Amino acid sequence: MPKIEVNENLFFQMMGRRCDYNTLEDLLPCAKAELDEKPDMSLPEDERSIKIELNDTNRPDLWSTNGVARQLRIHAGGKTADFEAFMSRKGKILDCADRIVNVDPELKDVRPYMVAFMIAGKPIDDCMLKDIIQTQEKLAWNFGRKRKSISMGIYRIDQVKFPVEYHAVDPDKTSFVPLQCTEPMTCRQILTDHPKGKDFGWILQDMKKFPLLSDAKGETLSMAPIINSATLGAVKVGDKDLMVELTGDNIENLILSANIVACDFADAGYEIKPILCKHPYDTGLGKDIVVPYYFQQSTSTTLTAVNKLLGSDLDMATVVDALTRMGSKVETEGEKITLWPAPYRNDFLHEVDIIEDVMIGMNLSTFKAQKPNSFTVGRLLPLTEFSRKAKSLMVGLGYQEMIFNYVGSKKDYIDNMMIDGSKVIEIANPMSENYQFIRPEIISSLLRAESGSGNAIFPHKVFEIGKVAYLKEDENTGTITRQHIGFLTAATNANFNALASEVSSLIYYLDHEYKVVESNDPRFIPGRQAALIVDGKEAGVFGEVHPQVLENWNITVPCAAGEIDLESLL
Repeated sequence: MPKIEVNENLFFQMMGRRCDYNTLEDLLPCAKAELDEKPDMSLPEDERSIKIELNDTNRPDLWSTNGVARQLRIHAGGKTADFEAFMSRKGKILDCADRIVNVDPELKDVRPYMVAFMIAGKPIDDCMLKDIIQTQEKLAWNFGRKRKSISMGIYRIDQVKFPVEYHAVDPDKTSFVPLQCTEPMTCRQILTDHPKGKDFGWILQDMKKFPLLSDAKGETLSMAPIINSATLGAVKVGDKDLMVELTGDNIENLILSANIVACDFADAGYEIKPILCKHPYDTGLGKDIVVPYYFQQSTSTTLTAVNKLLGSDLDMATVVDALTRMGSKVETEGEKITLWPAPYRNDFLHEVDIIEDVMIGMNLSTFKAQKPNSFTVGRLLPLTEFSRKAKSLMVGLGYQEMIFNYVGSKKDYIDNMMIDGSKVIEIANPMSENYQFIRPEIISSLLRAESGSGNAIFPHKVFEIGKVAYLKEDENTGTITRQHIGFLTAATNANFNALASEVSSLIYYLDHEYKVVESNDPRFIPGRQAALIVDGKEAGVFGEVHPQVLENWNITVPCAAGEIDLESLL
């Protein structure tokens, strides 16, 4: 989970009051956080640092001093800056005709989106500068997938002449002086010779052109997402007016990140001035993007649903007060509750998210512990008992059990398996591309294990019994979760006939009759695969794994694999 380090003076100043650390520990749960480490009290007050651990990753607005302090402040009834004064939204775009960034059409397939805004009003002090850098790194590393999807740069605006150009350049013919250097380097050289280029060069290394940010005088601001220039991009203590820009490949995440940073600065007393970024192609939210920008949608629930899930008997006024203490705007109509999140939040995907905020807004301590008032005897579910029987049979057939994660990447579940992915569930707000999709089948997990087992003695016979999930329109939620068994044999003589005999044994001892019909699954070799039909319905598939799938996984031996929906056999 993310951890942040905050300056004690700045934190309590933004929080609006000082308190002892026992009290702070009691307050932090309203920000989904806990005290990780108290400061060294032998240090002067202005040098003490508090370490805070965040217990959730869906609130990137809390990954900063101002973010946590704001949540604690408004939860206690305090106020925030007037975010609406500098927030554009659909139908209300703030004027910024003299502050424009033009985006090059060639960046569409490189790093397509950019947003930016300005801050002004007072000089940056040392504590604020350190916090800006921490926020920048946390957003870019955690939320921005190690800068691939989001990177952030800050510049001294007094030396920048508008309009600014975000354009694609030849990396071998374009040079500038990057931070921490005194001599010009080509963009290509930066990837190989500069420390930041070595860390993040993988993002651009396969691109024919690199993104560069330059002002109207031709002065380079940065090469996103790698490094700022040593001239315009070197922000120091005492700098007053700054430009903040973010580039990446997801426009909503970029705008959310910009809103987070802008609201942090506004709460710290800075004036926020929007900047217009003109894209030559559609971003999904239009071509002309002015941030900060409110793009969030409302979410609704009912008072009955709140009380049912919390096991409470709350009235409407209590619920509205709790949600307001979490920073949201609330409208009510009869039993219906409609919530509009703060501009720095975009984590309301379902009514349960609203109910969670009610619980946190009221303080967990208000919910009293209750002893169970009924006696029950625990027992295994029929599906669990059936799965254990199948597990014993697979061990008897010479297979070894494996256990895998249920969440993975597009490459694992779609690209490597050569499926279209139309039924694969994608997580709306993933923190990493390695954990972006819910697995729709088990065979991909088994192939991943086999791809790293080339030095083990053959044959390899592995299986797993576990959950899979996929989209299904006729379900209430639009998705369905099922218990599957997947199995794989890797050996020089792995073939359809041997696997068919093992499938026959498994189904026989699970007390079912079956038949097979020809199938056309892209994961398997045509003509060397079959669908398993039980009680007139397709219950699974097995066959010899397609050579292209094996090549995608870097597997060099033949494999035969299969998968059965155990719930269909109950």
